Amino acid sequence: MAVRRVKLVVMAALFAGAATYSIASRAAPALDYEFFKARVQPVFLQKRDGHTRCYVCHAESNNAFRLERLSPGASTWSEEQSRKNFEMASILVNPGDPATSRLLQQPLAPEGGGNVFHSGGRQFASKDDPNWKILADWVNGEKL
Repeated sequence: MAVRRVKLVVMAALFAGAATYSIASRAAPALDYEFFKARVQPVFLQKRDGHTRCYVCHAESNNAFRLERLSPGASTWSEEQSRKNFEMASILVNPGDPATSRLLQQPLAPEGGGNVFHSGGRQFASKDDPNWKILADWVNGEKL
Protein backbone atom coordinates (compact mmCIF):
# COMPACT_ATOMS: atom_id res chain seq x y z
CA MET A 1 0.00 0.00 0.00
CA ALA A 2 2.83 2.44 0.87
CA VAL A 3 4.58 1.68 -2.42
CA ARG A 4 1.38 2.48 -4.32
CA ARG A 5 1.04 5.83 -2.51
CA VAL A 6 4.64 6.70 -3.38
CA LYS A 7 3.98 5.85 -7.03
CA LEU A 8 0.85 8.01 -7.04
CA VAL A 9 2.70 10.92 -5.46
CA VAL A 10 5.54 10.60 -7.97
CA MET A 11 3.11 10.41 -10.89
CA ALA A 12 1.19 13.46 -9.62
CA ALA A 13 4.43 15.42 -9.25
CA LEU A 14 5.53 14.48 -12.77
CA PHE A 15 2.14 15.46 -14.19
CA ALA A 16 2.18 18.81 -12.35
CA GLY A 17 5.71 19.48 -13.57
CA ALA A 18 4.78 18.66 -17.15
CA ALA A 19 1.73 20.94 -17.00
CA THR A 20 3.81 23.76 -15.56
CA TYR A 21 6.47 23.27 -18.24
CA SER A 22 3.82 23.29 -20.97
CA ILE A 23 2.32 26.56 -19.73
CA ALA A 24 5.70 28.22 -19.17
CA SER A 25 7.07 27.14 -22.53
CA ARG A 26 4.34 28.92 -24.53
CA ALA A 27 5.86 31.97 -26.11
CA ALA A 28 4.19 35.34 -25.69
CA PRO A 29 2.92 36.74 -28.99
CA ALA A 30 5.05 39.29 -30.81
CA LEU A 31 3.71 42.84 -30.85
CA ASP A 32 3.03 43.85 -34.45
CA TYR A 33 4.32 47.30 -35.43
CA GLU A 34 2.07 47.67 -38.49
CA PHE A 35 -1.06 46.87 -36.44
CA PHE A 36 0.09 49.37 -33.83
CA LYS A 37 0.67 52.09 -36.41
CA ALA A 38 -2.59 51.55 -38.31
CA ARG A 39 -5.01 50.68 -35.51
CA VAL A 40 -3.59 51.56 -32.06
CA GLN A 41 -2.07 55.00 -32.67
CA PRO A 42 -5.36 56.45 -33.98
CA VAL A 43 -6.94 55.55 -30.60
CA PHE A 44 -4.47 57.93 -28.93
CA LEU A 45 -5.63 60.79 -31.15
CA GLN A 46 -9.37 60.10 -30.99
CA LYS A 47 -11.65 62.49 -29.12
CA ARG A 48 -14.14 60.71 -26.87
CA ASP A 49 -17.19 62.40 -25.36
CA GLY A 50 -16.39 63.81 -21.94
CA HIS A 51 -12.66 63.12 -22.24
CA THR A 52 -9.63 64.74 -23.72
CA ARG A 53 -7.58 62.79 -26.25
CA CYS A 54 -4.81 60.55 -24.85
CA TYR A 55 -2.36 62.57 -26.93
CA VAL A 56 -3.09 65.83 -25.10
CA CYS A 57 -1.81 64.55 -21.76
CA HIS A 58 0.78 62.09 -23.02
CA ALA A 59 2.65 64.14 -25.63
CA GLU A 60 6.12 64.54 -24.21
CA SER A 61 4.69 64.01 -20.74
CA ASN A 62 6.55 63.26 -17.57
CA ASN A 63 4.68 60.04 -16.77
CA ALA A 64 5.12 56.38 -17.67
CA PHE A 65 3.43 56.76 -21.06
CA ARG A 66 4.95 59.35 -23.34
CA LEU A 67 3.86 59.94 -26.93
CA GLU A 68 5.87 61.86 -29.47
CA ARG A 69 4.68 65.38 -30.16
CA LEU A 70 3.10 65.75 -33.60
CA SER A 71 4.96 67.94 -36.07
CA PRO A 72 3.30 71.33 -36.67
CA GLY A 73 0.33 70.90 -38.99
CA ALA A 74 0.53 67.08 -38.91
CA SER A 75 -2.52 64.96 -38.10
CA THR A 76 -0.50 61.80 -37.47
CA TRP A 77 3.03 60.75 -36.61
CA SER A 78 5.98 60.30 -38.96
CA GLU A 79 7.53 56.84 -39.37
CA GLU A 80 10.30 57.69 -36.90
CA GLN A 81 7.81 59.06 -34.36
CA SER A 82 5.56 56.01 -34.78
CA ARG A 83 8.50 53.71 -34.07
CA LYS A 84 9.24 55.64 -30.87
CA ASN A 85 5.58 55.46 -29.84
CA PHE A 86 5.60 51.72 -30.52
CA GLU A 87 8.69 51.24 -28.32
CA MET A 88 7.15 53.32 -25.53
CA ALA A 89 3.79 51.53 -25.63
CA SER A 90 5.49 48.13 -25.82
CA ILE A 91 7.14 48.74 -22.45
CA LEU A 92 3.71 49.15 -20.86
CA VAL A 93 2.20 45.85 -22.01
CA ASN A 94 2.63 42.19 -21.22
CA PRO A 95 2.29 40.51 -24.63
CA GLY A 96 -0.56 38.03 -24.57
CA ASP A 97 -1.99 39.41 -21.32
CA PRO A 98 -4.13 42.54 -21.64
CA ALA A 99 -5.45 42.05 -18.09
CA THR A 100 -2.04 42.88 -16.59
CA SER A 101 -0.91 45.45 -19.15
CA ARG A 102 -0.69 48.98 -17.75
CA LEU A 103 -1.50 50.56 -21.11
CA LEU A 104 -4.92 48.88 -21.02
CA GLN A 105 -5.61 48.99 -17.29
CA GLN A 106 -4.85 52.64 -16.51
CA PRO A 107 -7.56 54.19 -18.73
CA LEU A 108 -10.13 51.44 -17.99
CA ALA A 109 -12.81 52.23 -15.40
CA PRO A 110 -12.43 50.28 -12.14
CA GLU A 111 -15.96 48.94 -12.62
CA GLY A 112 -14.71 47.40 -15.88
CA GLY A 113 -11.65 45.85 -14.26
CA GLY A 114 -9.21 48.78 -14.55
CA ASN A 115 -7.00 50.60 -12.08
CA VAL A 116 -8.49 53.01 -9.59
CA PHE A 117 -6.22 55.90 -10.56
CA HIS A 118 -5.84 57.50 -13.96
CA SER A 119 -5.61 61.27 -13.94
CA GLY A 120 -6.97 61.38 -17.50
CA GLY A 121 -10.28 59.89 -16.44
CA ARG A 122 -11.96 56.74 -17.56
CA GLN A 123 -11.31 56.61 -21.27
CA PHE A 124 -12.95 53.18 -21.48
CA ALA A 125 -16.01 52.24 -19.41
CA SER A 126 -15.52 48.54 -20.01
CA LYS A 127 -13.55 45.96 -21.94
CA ASP A 128 -16.39 46.00 -24.46
CA ASP A 129 -15.33 49.44 -25.70
CA PRO A 130 -14.22 49.02 -29.33
CA ASN A 131 -11.06 51.08 -28.76
CA TRP A 132 -10.10 49.07 -25.68
CA LYS A 133 -10.53 45.94 -27.80
CA ILE A 134 -8.14 47.36 -30.41
CA LEU A 135 -5.48 47.76 -27.72
CA ALA A 136 -6.18 44.26 -26.43
CA ASP A 137 -5.96 42.81 -29.94
CA TRP A 138 -2.52 44.39 -30.36
CA VAL A 139 -1.35 43.03 -27.00
CA ASN A 140 -2.64 39.60 -28.02
CA GLY A 141 -0.46 39.65 -31.16
CA GLU A 142 -3.06 40.65 -33.77
CA LYS A 143 -1.65 41.46 -37.19
CA LEU A 144 -3.10 43.45 -40.09
